[in-house]
Amino acid sequence: MKYDNYLWWHKGVVYQIYPRSYKDSDGDGIGDLRGIIEKLDYIKNLGIDAVWISPIYPSPMADFGYDVSDYTGIHPMFGNMDDIDELLNEVHIRGMKLILDLVPNHSSDQHPWFLESRSSKDNPKRDWYIWKDPTPDGGPPNNWLSVFGGPGWEYDEKTGQYYYHAFLKEQPDLNWRNPEVQKAMFDVMRFWLEKGVDGFRVDVMWHMIKDDQFRNDPSNPEYEKGMNSYSRQIPAYSTDQDEVHDIVSKMRNVIDEYDERLLIGEIYLPVDKLVKYYGHENEEAHLPFNFQLLELPWNAAKIRTAISEYEGALPENGWPNWVLGNHDKSRIASRVGKEQAGNAAMLLLTLRGTPTLYYGDELGMEDVEISKDKIQDPQALNEPGVGRSRDPERTPMQWDDSENAGFTSGEPWLPLMVNYKELNVKKQWNKEDSMLQLHRRLLRIRTEEPALHIGDYVPVPSKGDILAYLRKYEQDEFLVVLNLGVSEEVFEPQLEWQGTVKISIQKDLEGQKLKNKITIAQNQGLLIKLDR
Repeated sequence: MKYDNYLWWHKGVVYQIYPRSYKDSDGDGIGDLRGIIEKLDYIKNLGIDAVWISPIYPSPMADFGYDVSDYTGIHPMFGNMDDIDELLNEVHIRGMKLILDLVPNHSSDQHPWFLESRSSKDNPKRDWYIWKDPTPDGGPPNNWLSVFGGPGWEYDEKTGQYYYHAFLKEQPDLNWRNPEVQKAMFDVMRFWLEKGVDGFRVDVMWHMIKDDQFRNDPSNPEYEKGMNSYSRQIPAYSTDQDEVHDIVSKMRNVIDEYDERLLIGEIYLPVDKLVKYYGHENEEAHLPFNFQLLELPWNAAKIRTAISEYEGALPENGWPNWVLGNHDKSRIASRVGKEQAGNAAMLLLTLRGTPTLYYGDELGMEDVEISKDKIQDPQALNEPGVGRSRDPERTPMQWDDSENAGFTSGEPWLPLMVNYKELNVKKQWNKEDSMLQLHRRLLRIRTEEPALHIGDYVPVPSKGDILAYLRKYEQDEFLVVLNLGVSEEVFEPQLEWQGTVKISIQKDLEGQKLKNKITIAQNQGLLIKLDR
């Protein structure tokens, strides 16, 4: 494909903002849209191409915005419609794109659609949600579970039926088999696309269609005591049904009514199932999120194998993508250790495909320990001691060394890291060897070098804790060598090479000429431009 035929999401980097935690402009302790507007120059200067914002719609906040009560509004906590219009304008002035979260699998139980649906069995919107009669003994219709703990069915006294909720009981699942639901949600998409939004990240895309026979999910033979209750079963019938692909294709049709808009799908599935969400002829999601780096052990051999399997499974013209952190998983610096966080950044920003960077990871932010009395996350509160809290990776962005790290003049909704006076944007921006400086340099060279943003990926066989690969475009080649271990390693691949180190995690090797056989220090990563 010619260079000019690659679109912005092929070449660019996506930056996820959890809006409650990015920047508070009004002192209520919760981030907002005007706070994001304040920091757009930082985002642009960091080297970001597209900003993805987690939900900002009106919501009772049972699950912090993933329980939507109005799909075409803005929660007053975050601002108003004038603020989102200004944000769109300011993002576009800076040559960036804006991606919104879309939450189509479920609404809030306070959404007008559900209030109508719940009002009576013969209400016109009854079939907009999933209602079933009790079993003869009065129990739930089947054994489907909630991701957040307990059964997935909630009994409604007034109408004598159960409704299904894959998450909280305050988040009833919409019935996507109903054409009226499809039309209503497609109209929501058009509302935002008409405003100029550049695409959507679709929440829990693989959940959207359920088995029409409502068969019981099978038991999970690998379930062990201490796991959360959802792990007791394999969601074979409650998720990832074949018919979901027709829905995703229809979503793509809506997206394609507009120029260069992007459809991303949140999908936690094995690679062989994940890649089906591209569609047979790339007519579904542009980027079904690839979460392997969130879940794999930090092991060179396993990561090398996973990359190759993913590359091999991609459909023709399917564009890869990589995610290193998000609002649901422990931060990368906590998962792999501070010493390896630099290598993780180099991996994310030099692999083939679109990278998504989670706010604060560019600083090396770690999970924050949250005391029991300050836990906010319903996933943890519903199953104490078993349900994992997502609060530690959602804590406020650390801007400077002033009170509350410059995030708010009020009381922050979640505690900050105790070391924020050392680990913040202001201190790291120009500091040699800082994590932020590393990200800035990686993002800059990635933008400047086509080999690093659209080039081919070629694995380089290596031993021990070394992960190595080439990126190639026309005459330019880069060699990436990462030591993912804690011991010195010798890198001697079976290929002749020589080149100049452009970026070194430990900067002692930068600018040096290397060739053929080199010794790589522990936790070291190298980006080497090869001689032609």
